[in-house]
Amino acid sequence: MKQQVRKWGLSILVLFWIGIAYMGFRQVSDEATSLTKVTLGYQKADMMDISKERGVFEKKMKAKGYKIIWKEFQDGSSLMQAVKAGKVDYARLGDTPPVVAQANGTKLSYIAAGSTRSNGSGILVAKDSGITSLNDLKGKKIAYTKGTSSEYFVRNALKKAGISSDEVDLVNLDASDASAAFSKGKVAAWATWDPMTATAEVKQDATLLINGNNGISNNREYIVATSEYAENHTDISKYLVEYMSNDMEWANQNHTKLISMLSKALNLSDQIVKKMVERRTYGLTTINQAILDEQQAIADLFYEEGVIKNKITIENTVN
Repeated sequence: MKQQVRKWGLSILVLFWIGIAYMGFRQVSDEATSLTKVTLGYQKADMMDISKERGVFEKKMKAKGYKIIWKEFQDGSSLMQAVKAGKVDYARLGDTPPVVAQANGTKLSYIAAGSTRSNGSGILVAKDSGITSLNDLKGKKIAYTKGTSSEYFVRNALKKAGISSDEVDLVNLDASDASAAFSKGKVAAWATWDPMTATAEVKQDATLLINGNNGISNNREYIVATSEYAENHTDISKYLVEYMSNDMEWANQNHTKLISMLSKALNLSDQIVKKMVERRTYGLTTINQAILDEQQAIADLFYEEGVIKNKITIENTVN
């Protein structure tokens, strides 16, 4: 009899714990389904990547009723295609992909602009190449990625130096293929941005022939969305900019923690990440006329060079 009572007691206890587990599962499940999903597209080491790795942004958005979905892309051109296709709600992009998309008829809203990344963007050459100026690149191969900030950088740098793009051999490669081609000497130069620039400088002993200063390229970061999405989600945009701005303030004030965090996330040495972090300032700002003028300069040059077929006025394509 006692043995039977013990069995009944054990069964009741098991059912009790199953009930607790089920209720807990239902609570978590109900909470997850009640959150509105917001998909963010980003690239390695950009503003969104910092917010993703730090983790505070995601918690704050959850408290407001939003579940953040992160999607990583290798470059802004492919990310812009995802925005246009509706696979990404907000995207962190460089300066050039939005312009190309706008020229192709995509209606965009610039949600916010980041600070300049001119010091970490530029044209790399091998240290022992003997190349000391842009004139030395005439007739040589320069790797870049079509539709990204690297394309604007190389075209504008050549123009300012009085060199036609026809006087060099521009080779369109994605970032990983460009890195391989550069390391094997298959191209004489490589136009790119951090962290690829810092990685090549440290690991391949590359030299930054020219950076974005002196009016070549501020290479700002932008957060964009389609105009339709932005019009219908103003609260999300407000929270996104506010909370991500807080992360950028943290990044500026905590370089040591930031370097350690990004080194682990990117699987890069502290030396590489330190070089990248210490040559820029993080920040977000509202869109102003000066920033629109920067984007217009890209559109004008790309039209002049035949990169885009339609002459556009940036202000008319921004909602």
